Amino acid sequence: QVQLVESGGGLVQAGGSLTLSCAPVSRRTLGDLAMGWFRRAPGKEREFVGGVNWSGESTLYADAMDRFTIFRDNFNKTMYLQMNSLRPEDTGVYYCAADQTSRLPIRANDYTYWGQGTQVTVSS
Repeated sequence: QVQLVESGGGLVQAGGSLTLSCAPVSRRTLGDLAMGWFRRAPGKEREFVGGVNWSGESTLYADAMDRFTIFRDNFNKTMYLQMNSLRPEDTGVYYCAADQTSRLPIRANDYTYWGQGTQVTVSS
């Protein structure tokens, strides 16, 4: 079992930046886990933001996520989502997810482990 904790959410003005972090509560390594970010905007379905494979060498983003960058630091057991030029429509709860796989899943159902989410609110 892998428990994940997100942090870094908050209130930011449009055009601003935030960096979210995701780390396991108690696990010696992230090195065998593919990891992803999802978000759920108010009144909308959860959607894939992007993901990074176990080594950090491959990333994949959903369409229209070019303002976002995902990277991971396996030594410090943390994955990050850097978000720039934020817009009000980026408001939502952001979740990190992980799965023990060599692939880079994009579907929520392909991820086994989830965090509780962190709220991001972008004001206009």
